[in-house]
Amino acid sequence: MLKRSLWLLAAAFLGMAATLPSLAAANQTPQQVVQSIADQLGKAIQGHQTELRQNPDQMIKIIDGVVLPHFDMDYASLLVLGRHAREATPAQRVAFAKAFYDALTHRYAEGLIAYTRGAVKVLPAQGPLDQRRTIVRTQVLLDSGKNLSVDYAFRKTASGEWKAYDVIIEGISYITNYRSQVDAEIQKEGIEGLIKRLQAEGAGAIDQMKQQDGGH
Repeated sequence: MLKRSLWLLAAAFLGMAATLPSLAAANQTPQQVVQSIADQLGKAIQGHQTELRQNPDQMIKIIDGVVLPHFDMDYASLLVLGRHAREATPAQRVAFAKAFYDALTHRYAEGLIAYTRGAVKVLPAQGPLDQRRTIVRTQVLLDSGKNLSVDYAFRKTASGEWKAYDVIIEGISYITNYRSQVDAEIQKEGIEGLIKRLQAEGAGAIDQMKQQDGGH
């Protein structure tokens, strides 16, 4: 379950952006941003697993509230679309970003409920901080006792905030990995078909969680 939650965090890291800049976030280093997210998620989830399983919409609100302000949805979505971003209209790019985020976070919301405080160890920065882009390295403790390498790619926005846009799990970039899937689907169904499929997937994932809880 924890490994599934990592892919939710990956989805979050490449799919989200703040609507309003935070003064506190503007003063945080990338390492502090990741540590803050890990601590806040653990505090919000641990001890509330039962009620969150019964109310998956509340789990989505936690994800939106804790993770959403720290990630660059527009930039990450453009990277995922790759060459197709030039073909898409501005409205399609906005619709894709939202549908992509909703589908991934809704699909893995149940897995994130298993997340516990202290599972993520943020490693010290290596060398001086680059003022444009950097990588935050972490170790995630799995239930098996094994440590998993999870790195987060950050860039500094025009407003001066550090925002994440990619997650690299055991050396595999989430953006690169998902871009190949998106490329194949757009070639087959078109970008409108992809957006509709993601919208249906996001809505269906929450409905499934509610049905599973109702059957308990």
